[in-house]
Amino acid sequence: MHGYRIDRWGADPAWQALPDPVVGPGEVLIDVEACGVGLTVLNCINGDLANDPTLLPRVPGHELVGRVIEVGPGGEIAMVGRRVVAYFYLTCGTCPMCAAGRDSLCAELRGWVGVHTDGGYAPRVVLPVHNAIPVPDDLDPLSATVVPDAVATPLHVASRAGIVPTDRVAVLGAGGGVGIHMVQVALGAGAAVAGLDVVDAKLAQVERFGAHPVRSTDLSVVDPSTLFAEGRPTVVVDLLGSVAATRWGLDALDPGGRLVALTTFRGRQVQVESREFVFGETSIIGSRYATRAEVAEAGRLVAAGEITPVIGTVRGPSEVLDIHDELKSGTVVGRGALDWSTT
Repeated sequence: MHGYRIDRWGADPAWQALPDPVVGPGEVLIDVEACGVGLTVLNCINGDLANDPTLLPRVPGHELVGRVIEVGPGGEIAMVGRRVVAYFYLTCGTCPMCAAGRDSLCAELRGWVGVHTDGGYAPRVVLPVHNAIPVPDDLDPLSATVVPDAVATPLHVASRAGIVPTDRVAVLGAGGGVGIHMVQVALGAGAAVAGLDVVDAKLAQVERFGAHPVRSTDLSVVDPSTLFAEGRPTVVVDLLGSVAATRWGLDALDPGGRLVALTTFRGRQVQVESREFVFGETSIIGSRYATRAEVAEAGRLVAAGEITPVIGTVRGPSEVLDIHDELKSGTVVGRGALDWSTT
């Protein structure tokens, strides 16, 4: 088979002849139908999650969707034919965190799909059965590409922040792959939502879903007291991770508010004083990916039409690098997707 593979961290993946994957015990072989493409896969390719040369060569792409076509020895034959999405984290499934349903905090984490094991930039892939999460079989494969990350991650954010109907949620970076689905999840929880972004097409999508679009080219002039008639934000979801964005988020919060941080950039430090947290009773909450249960719930929500997939660019295998360029330019509304059916 042919697909894309990384031979050096930080270099573009190259179209190559690849060996046919062989399924082993505890694994499933998946015929890949589509794969979501977002900024996280670019970070993976760049070596930001792991850059050990011994992990190479590697097929990237953690947001894959496909049909199980074979199970390993002793596997559950009923899995054959099921449509599944990949769970990004290679978790053990047995440690106390996994047993408690907090999979992304696995104590025995073995890495990530597309970094430590091959992903969906190839037409067939082998995954641990634990990482193949069934979704409704009638769910369109391209629509399903938003499930394992772009929708599941906002579900985890909503849980971590405890978003309820009385909340006022400001989303920084609201028109991107996670952001536009975060807007929908927060609205679905009954909260009032303001979506901050800098691209007209992204702001139009924010407004389409019933949230308040806010141009944030210069955050220093965005007055948080004007975003909602009822008061300042009670929750700020920071999908940008810049010093300016984090500082704005902290300053924007109503007393008792929560800032949710999702980015993992190094060296971006914001100076704060303890008295800020005491007087404002402010919380900074880290949100790390999603649980397996949240990925399954994301599949149900998309299949039921309760979350609308926003996929701004769909390309065939020969145009994967074009998707990367569009993502780097910041012009993609929602997620990008690789469609293997065009091969």
